[in-house]
Amino acid sequence: MADSFASLKRSRETSLDRLTKEVQKITTNKTSKAEDDRFWQPEVDKSGNGYAVIRFLPAPSGEDVPWVRIWNHGFQGPGGWYIENSLTTLGTGTKDPVSEYNSTLWNSGNDKDKEIARKQKRRLTYISNIIVIKDAAHPENEGKVFLYKFGKKIFDKINALMNPEFEDEKPTNPFDLWNGCNFKLKIRMVEGYRNYDKSEFDSVEPIADNDDDIERIWKSEHALLPFIAADQFKSYDDLKKRLDKVLGLSGDERPMPKQSNEDSDPWQVTPSRPSAAPSVGKTIDEDDGLDFFKKLAEDDEN
Repeated sequence: MADSFASLKRSRETSLDRLTKEVQKITTNKTSKAEDDRFWQPEVDKSGNGYAVIRFLPAPSGEDVPWVRIWNHGFQGPGGWYIENSLTTLGTGTKDPVSEYNSTLWNSGNDKDKEIARKQKRRLTYISNIIVIKDAAHPENEGKVFLYKFGKKIFDKINALMNPEFEDEKPTNPFDLWNGCNFKLKIRMVEGYRNYDKSEFDSVEPIADNDDDIERIWKSEHALLPFIAADQFKSYDDLKKRLDKVLGLSGDERPMPKQSNEDSDPWQVTPSRPSAAPSVGKTIDEDDGLDFFKKLAEDDEN
């Protein structure tokens, strides 16, 4: 701390270093709580393109299925972002405020209400264990087991491999440690969204050269079922409160939705440059990660 103008002048050469360290402390403290280092995400370049090779892993010890499914909602209203997991994930008959509200919109018989319901519909996120085979952006990840979140488009490719359309194609289990195959993740930016159409599975091969290494990989997996435990979801009342704030709802009243120009271009997700002016109907593409937008929603609540 400078106690005179002279000492302030003398310390100016070291002040930048001190400030930089303090900024790093703040950044670390702010992000460490929200981030989960068990998860892996592919990195893209400035053009939105990315490439990596991963291998989907079988169900971890004590579990039967190599993935869990989580229904979620991601949209923006006049009161901010609504980025929440849906209580319908917990099973048939579980009520969720967004699903209920969307049903009201859909049953109104109004085409504009139906369009809003479509934009606010629930979307699927999957979580699986993977091992990273190639990650040029972060080679330190290679050979390590992570959790990976992905959407319906990637899951459709998994399903297509297990259930091929043509009789000359052999069904393959991509989660098999011996007879599975690597997944070449190819990401492009198409009309403002990440596109995975060119991603593909490689030929069948063991994940490692011997059973000892294969067992080590399997034992490194993370439990999946805790992600869909009831205590991981907000209560109906908390979700309803958030929904009311985002959409400007008051009690049982339903506001007149704000309609954008029907001839305008659809909203394009650009995480690095979020919209400054919230408007009804902006949504998140099902294969885009929700984490960035979840932070926006949390900022709205604070």
